[in-house]
Amino acid sequence: MKIGFVGLGKLGLPVGLAVESKGHEVRGYDPSPLVAEALRTRKTISQEAGADALLAKSHIQLTPAVEVLVEWSDLIFVAVQTPHEPEFGGETRVPAQRRDFDYRHLVAACSDLAAAIRASGVRPDVAVISTCLPGTMRREILPLFPYPIVYNPSFIAMGTTIQDFLESEMVLMGSDDPSALDRLVAFFGTVTPAPAYRTSVENAELAKVAYNTFIGLKLAFANTIMELCHALPGCDADGVLGALKLATRRVISTQYLSPGMGDGGACHPRDNIAMSHLARRVRLSYNLFDAVVESREQQTDWLAGLAADAHGRTGLPVVVLGEAYKPNSPLTFGSPAVLLANLLRERGVPTSSCDPVVRPGEPIPPGPAVFALATTHECFEGALFAPGSVVIDPWRRVRPQAGVTVVPVGRSPRP
Repeated sequence: MKIGFVGLGKLGLPVGLAVESKGHEVRGYDPSPLVAEALRTRKTISQEAGADALLAKSHIQLTPAVEVLVEWSDLIFVAVQTPHEPEFGGETRVPAQRRDFDYRHLVAACSDLAAAIRASGVRPDVAVISTCLPGTMRREILPLFPYPIVYNPSFIAMGTTIQDFLESEMVLMGSDDPSALDRLVAFFGTVTPAPAYRTSVENAELAKVAYNTFIGLKLAFANTIMELCHALPGCDADGVLGALKLATRRVISTQYLSPGMGDGGACHPRDNIAMSHLARRVRLSYNLFDAVVESREQQTDWLAGLAADAHGRTGLPVVVLGEAYKPNSPLTFGSPAVLLANLLRERGVPTSSCDPVVRPGEPIPPGPAVFALATTHECFEGALFAPGSVVIDPWRRVRPQAGVTVVPVGRSPRP
């Protein structure tokens, strides 16, 4: 295939070299003199492992104008920077005020590309790989183009871009056009064995930045353990985390990565609270366990607020479906479902709980109510609710029912 790149800088050129190494023709448009110099001297702008060796035998060419690239390409990747100001780079203390990325370069490049496409009459597939916060593509980029394009962020790290691109964990892509996704999947099948993950544009935007921040969260946790071990006699950070690295069924796995209610049981909440106490006692620089405890409570209170708002609108009582802390179990130790009911009562909302597993045979109240699905017992699957009811569903399991308002928490309508 003929693969074009708008932007052949620190990201675009290594990715272009990776694509070319798999037998595709690659050309690019980039007005930066640094890029022209890199192609002339066969030296990449950044120190990328393996890049200079590939560049030495590369046939990548610069086109004199984006219009020429459009006429030539089957698929065009937009690899234009979305920078932050230096004070937001992480090298200095973070300012109190936070700021979005700077999309001016990306918008300008996409504007020129879209104009060239409109003038040419051809329809190359277009995939933007620059990092954006959710909503940016639909607000700033998609309206520029005469047909749907794809958001396809890469999971790469500078210095190992080529290897990361060719050996990616997944190929993430979001678009409103299934056929555009089909064609991009077919292309990536020639480049990497990584599985393709198709989703909406907004989901792809959020998944990209969530991936990166999850890495930061893991490192923050590991460094918290390091600081604890530094303060506690006989403890060694490598020894503690070495044990956790073997926990590939729960800790290092896909488990506990499905949104719903917070953790529960006789161990998890109380252990977090105890670790929060320990962190205060040894005066950690930052008490991450406090944040975990508070986030669990505040997220449950946020769900209580959704049910309370529905009660306020309808005047209906609230019924929390479930008291157990995990499905199909009668155990209620540390249950976030019980916490939810207690937080609703704190708000003065008339609240009861229903759990046919904890109290066998207990029926779901037959009249209309605000139902909050707090435990995913099998007995709740397919339950029918009285017309006029509102169902708050943080698990997104309840199917639409006539006369019933179902609120699938965590699934917002497309803008």
